[in-house]
Amino acid sequence: MSFIFILTILIVIGALVFDFINGFHDTANAIATSVSTKALKPRQAILLAATMNFIGAMTFTGVAKSITKDIVNPFALSHGSVVILAALLSAIAWNLITWYFGIPSSSSHAIIGSIAGAAIAAGGFSVLNYSGFIKIIEALILSPILAFVLGYIIYSIFKVVFRNFNLTKTNRNFRFIQIGTAALQSYSHGTNDAQKSMGIITLALIANQYLPANAEIPLWVQASCALAMGLGTSIGGWKIIKTVGGKIMKIRPINGVAADLTGAAIIFGATYIHLPVSTTHVISSGILGVGSAHRIKGVKWDTAQRMIITWVITLPISALIAASIYYILHLFIK
Repeated sequence: MSFIFILTILIVIGALVFDFINGFHDTANAIATSVSTKALKPRQAILLAATMNFIGAMTFTGVAKSITKDIVNPFALSHGSVVILAALLSAIAWNLITWYFGIPSSSSHAIIGSIAGAAIAAGGFSVLNYSGFIKIIEALILSPILAFVLGYIIYSIFKVVFRNFNLTKTNRNFRFIQIGTAALQSYSHGTNDAQKSMGIITLALIANQYLPANAEIPLWVQASCALAMGLGTSIGGWKIIKTVGGKIMKIRPINGVAADLTGAAIIFGATYIHLPVSTTHVISSGILGVGSAHRIKGVKWDTAQRMIITWVITLPISALIAASIYYILHLFIK
């Protein structure tokens, strides 16, 4: 059994572990509003999210292809397997740290920053595919801003349309609608987030010459990543559910539906144009937009500030962690 083959197996395992952690780390984003409004019981919400995440992950592969070719050129990587393994270990570590403290950080920022950091450590800045990398960074930056604006607009429309309706009855009816929007948001989460691990595994297979450069995402890669995320989702992420569902604003069913529709729309849009986005920051920003339209003083801006700080620091910190892990691994793997 060749050493390259063993490294490839380790990368596949690492990618599936990342996807599993991503499932319980980011589950909260899709279901937190429906849990906080009691539209769904926690177990029902997690089962729904796990199922819809799996279906979403099996539906698209465009984002995975962007991860495969738009950050670095697999054939330009020196010690490509070590680079990818270091990136995975870095992203897993950052996800677990932020999950432990209940901070809704971005798995997307973590894995993209980690790939870039490990690749730069191995081959310098020249190995980055700058046109593709900048396009991805732009999507990561712009998507939360768009989500905030869209959330504000959608809820402002709701306020006008339902201003003469009985508030209690309207919220009761929206609680049923929210079951559907939570399912939609969970599905959209699967269409974007699970593909990041698919892209990483395919990147390793191409770099180690198990696949040609223009290969499609193998079905076994797609299915295993979808299953890993579905299983991770079934575990749940209670710490982050508490933050997203209650520490940004007091969410009522009508707010939750507006936030869910916002998140699903932005994530679907990104998936359609094959760009990875942070589902965490899109959904949280959508809630902030809805909250601002509802009552700006009702938004807990200290929580928003923590989220923005994490949003800014995740890329550089994950890149530094990945570079450090690469140097350590390189001492033992030549």
